[in-house]
Amino acid sequence: MKTTWKYSVSAVAAALVIALGGCAGGMTHQEKGTATGAVVGGVAGNVLGGGLLGTAAGAAVGGVIGHEVTKPK
Repeated sequence: MKTTWKYSVSAVAAALVIALGGCAGGMTHQEKGTATGAVVGGVAGNVLGGGLLGTAAGAAVGGVIGHEVTKPK
């Protein structure tokens, strides 16, 4: 089970890095913050909650936090 868990977290992280790497050229500061928050939140949600629901919830919360933190003043 630990091996499967390790590979699933690594696969999710790698897929997110590849997906976001293609869009990084024309992103604003706030969009980058939102994407970064979603990636970090998704990985944290997977580690803490496990499974698809934990990952999705973590990504959603992380995206909102990243969006709000990088909001222009």
